[in-house]
Amino acid sequence: MNSLFPKEKIVFNLPDAEIEYYPGFFSFEKANELLLKLKNEVPWQQDSITIYGKTHLQPRLTALFGNDGKNYSYSNIVMHPHKWNPLLMFIKNEIEEITQENFTTVLLNLYRDGKDSNGWHADNEKELGRNPVIASLSFGAERSFHLQHNSIKDANLKITLEHGSLLLMKGTTQHFWKHQIPKTAKPITERINLTFRIIK
Repeated sequence: MNSLFPKEKIVFNLPDAEIEYYPGFFSFEKANELLLKLKNEVPWQQDSITIYGKTHLQPRLTALFGNDGKNYSYSNIVMHPHKWNPLLMFIKNEIEEITQENFTTVLLNLYRDGKDSNGWHADNEKELGRNPVIASLSFGAERSFHLQHNSIKDANLKITLEHGSLLLMKGTTQHFWKHQIPKTAKPITERINLTFRIIK
């Protein structure tokens, strides 16, 4: 058993969803180390996004790493993956030990401050398959993660994503739920998020 294996798991009882949260997936010290390395070693980029006919810069920086040069598309953006590096392979192996999944791709997001955000969406792109498993790691400033059922008005959830935490979304979650990281007026520092996924 790996020494970094999480000791605490929270399972949320939600309709049409399978969501697990590990608040201490990485220790505070290891999370600090990984945050610094990710910030300095990842080739961050800022793409333009078109919504309702208007084009503007995404309110965050991104990067994509993955197998076999498979592109990933969302919101009319096509991202071309970098090859896995030792840092991301280490993190990938840690996640795969608990999930028993073989992830092909990781999308990284750098939220520079509270003005950076990610609007309502589902990770339901066709290349992810029918019931995708999404493993989301958080490093840095805590941010609020909102979930909302597509048809049940009072089915919603807010999770504070902590430094070094892991969130798993499985089963039919992406079919029935959408999620977001909203803007916040609080004076907060950077957050880096890694979402591991399998491109078919």
